[in-house]
Amino acid sequence: MELRQVEYFLAVVENEGINGAAASLGVAQPTISQALRGLERELGVQLFHRIGRGMVLSAAGRSMVGPSRQILRDVTAVEDLLATSDGALAGRLDIMTFPALALGPVVDLVTEFRRAHPNVSVRLGELKDESQAGSLIEDGHCEFVVAHFPLDDAGLDVIELGEQEYWLVYPPGTDMPQGPVPLSALPDVPMVFVPRGHSVADEIEESIRHAGARPRLAALSEHREARLPLVLAGIGGTLLERSIAEAARDRAVVRPVEPKVARTFGIAFDPDMLSPAGQAFVELVRARTSGGGRPLT
Repeated sequence: MELRQVEYFLAVVENEGINGAAASLGVAQPTISQALRGLERELGVQLFHRIGRGMVLSAAGRSMVGPSRQILRDVTAVEDLLATSDGALAGRLDIMTFPALALGPVVDLVTEFRRAHPNVSVRLGELKDESQAGSLIEDGHCEFVVAHFPLDDAGLDVIELGEQEYWLVYPPGTDMPQGPVPLSALPDVPMVFVPRGHSVADEIEESIRHAGARPRLAALSEHREARLPLVLAGIGGTLLERSIAEAARDRAVVRPVEPKVARTFGIAFDPDMLSPAGQAFVELVRARTSGGGRPLT
């Protein structure tokens, strides 16, 4: 197995196809196709299912993603270290974050880290299931996971980054009083929710029920990013992350709630598996969260 084949494999995964991978790497599509088929022959497994012009990871392909990223992190760190005459930190940092947490503190930390270590590249991936934090790190998919608490996977260190608050968002024209709205006195407007089984959604729904409210259901959306468009289309109201809700003030009716609906979040990692870049990132996070820097908000 050649490093070039591993790079092409990951490029196809990250760009969701050979076309995107070829454009990203600046190589011809047949070159990538031939390299992948050669890798599959060498390994004796099918890494992708070819469906029409599309490609979907097989079970073997999914199991290879994490180790492949670990290989590239290790090789990149060595190559960059040898290439930098001044001994500056180099390599690659892989962070997977729950989409709603990819703003604020995470961006601030990455920005500060890149200023201090410009030779380290950073990849921010999407964490779709917060319960997989431990396995994603263990299997090498990433060094860090940013998710809501609890993050209690055995062997992982966790650093609290902040608290995410949720606000009410209703369709334009909804008649609501100014100021915080008691959960027990929600307007008679149906709601847009995420299906149960998503930990944050479960806690939000439980908070509403605990307050004695029983709002009608307008829609269940598996796609979190679809909630705001559904609200703006007049389908119903919902609870959104405060930053997203405040950004929609000019298009929707936005109110804080009482009691406050919020959840703590943080960053998790395995201290025994950190690269030199990862160790430097942890030092930065600890300094920022222990009073040694600006508070994370």
